[in-house]
Amino acid sequence: MSTLALLGGNPVRSRLFPAYRVIGAAEKAAVAEVLDSGVLSRFLGVWHQDFHGGPQVQAFEAEWAEACGARFAVSVNSNTSGLFCAMGAAGVGPGDEVIVSPYTMTASAIAPMIFNAVPVFADIDPVSFCLSAETIAARITPRTKAIVVVHIFGQPADMDPIMALAEKHGLTVVEDCAQSPFATYKGRPVGTLGHMGVFSLNYHKHIHTGEGGVVTTNDPRLAEKLQLIRNHAENVVEGKGVSDLVNMLGFNFRLGEMEAAIGRQQLKRGPALVAERRANVAHLEHELAGVPGIALPRLVDGAVHSYYVHALTYDRAATGISRATFVKAIKAELAPCELREHEGVLMGEGYVRPLYLQPMYQSQTGYGDKGCPFRCPHYGGEVDYRRGLCPTAERCHYETVITHELMRPPMTATDLDEVAAAFHKVAENLGALRDWEKAAG
Repeated sequence: MSTLALLGGNPVRSRLFPAYRVIGAAEKAAVAEVLDSGVLSRFLGVWHQDFHGGPQVQAFEAEWAEACGARFAVSVNSNTSGLFCAMGAAGVGPGDEVIVSPYTMTASAIAPMIFNAVPVFADIDPVSFCLSAETIAARITPRTKAIVVVHIFGQPADMDPIMALAEKHGLTVVEDCAQSPFATYKGRPVGTLGHMGVFSLNYHKHIHTGEGGVVTTNDPRLAEKLQLIRNHAENVVEGKGVSDLVNMLGFNFRLGEMEAAIGRQQLKRGPALVAERRANVAHLEHELAGVPGIALPRLVDGAVHSYYVHALTYDRAATGISRATFVKAIKAELAPCELREHEGVLMGEGYVRPLYLQPMYQSQTGYGDKGCPFRCPHYGGEVDYRRGLCPTAERCHYETVITHELMRPPMTATDLDEVAAAFHKVAENLGALRDWEKAAG
């Protein structure tokens, strides 16, 4: 039995893992074509033939909609911007509540606040790590206006029961698909399951344009509102003849022609890149079978995962050591990835601390110093952001979840085998780790 690197032995791997590079010759040629055209953007923030942007933006939106099976796609400059647009299009406003996940990137939860609504946190399902119809139902009040469902880690939420619940209560459902492009649920692409779906094209996503995003919908009314909010709505509605002025305070969330040109090429590569992630996960999980204390991800019935990260569930009772010690020992056996050396080994305990424990929610300080939207005079409810609000999310963060990225393309079978070897090496040395942990106090 070899000595763990944490205890002075040699690591399983010391050379860097390969970088995740998805920009190639096709993207470079597309950017060059845009530069040669002289049209880097063609948006105008008035009702005009250029209100919808230039040729690359419009072509990208059409191609994205077709790829996702949606009637409409509206490009934006980030997933965050897309969420803001979606909240506005849903008619969210002062006095409203929007049910959100606590176990996600913070933008998913602050989106309602942009329109002075209050985020209400529902707990996550311990299998999918997503909201469920059961956890959402427990948070619905007469003030609930919408739900933001995050397909976290690339795992689709169990959407049919959620949509049935939303229909019963007249609620708008926004899917946050930032981590789940090309994932499906019962044969249907994410982003078409709710009323709107929001995707990310940030540099560390499956496919990217550096920064960017897309919102999909099948509803022409919502599509128009998304387009307006993206591009200076208040300056456009009169010329366009729009009579519904709710949330027609516009922003500049527009995507440039170069980003759209890159996005068109990335969209072509997306399915193959996600298929490679799935194959890598299948290989790795085969090699991880039997490692004590580790439960592999389970899929929602009918779901096909896109694996933004690989989320494992840890059981301390099976190993006799803390999750922190287990992860520390694994990371000592492995190496960082190229281009991200400063981040160390791409593995961590938990994902994010439940969002309601952030200072903003704890102090209930949002807009100005009057406590809005939490204590807005239009809001008749009371928010509760105390520890214990979402016990499953808290348990995942503080005790059970391990996430890692060591399954991305272009990881080879050898690379994946070395990741698995690190887990097995730690499993073979649990006794030594118990002694080490005990000595460390």
